[in-house]
Amino acid sequence: MPRTVISTDKAPAAIGTYSQAIKVGDTVYLSGQIPLDPASMELVEGFEAQAVQAFENLKAVAEAAGGSLADIVKLNIFLTDLSNFATVNEVMSRYFQPPYPARAAIGVAALPKGSQVEMDAVLVLA
Repeated sequence: MPRTVISTDKAPAAIGTYSQAIKVGDTVYLSGQIPLDPASMELVEGFEAQAVQAFENLKAVAEAAGGSLADIVKLNIFLTDLSNFATVNEVMSRYFQPPYPARAAIGVAALPKGSQVEMDAVLVLA
């Protein structure tokens, strides 16, 4: 199957050797999004604001692919501090309705640019 590169200026530009997303058939693989403001390419401040920005960035890429957050079937959340688990759940509840996607929340030592959170996802277009 052919691969299609998904790109939007409504999410931060890739800061490495990767695409914002790749579409193969009806499946879209969204690269990790850290909470960079797409206009300034600067990290937003505070954990809750970072979680919101990461979801907004995922949303922008999902929409550029012709889908939405509701089309996500698998979500991975990487946290540098697992004590933020409850906050990320609360923020996630603003963006998703049941049935929720499959998800992993993983504690990591560090993330790019000093971010406290990063998210990637797989979505399937109907």
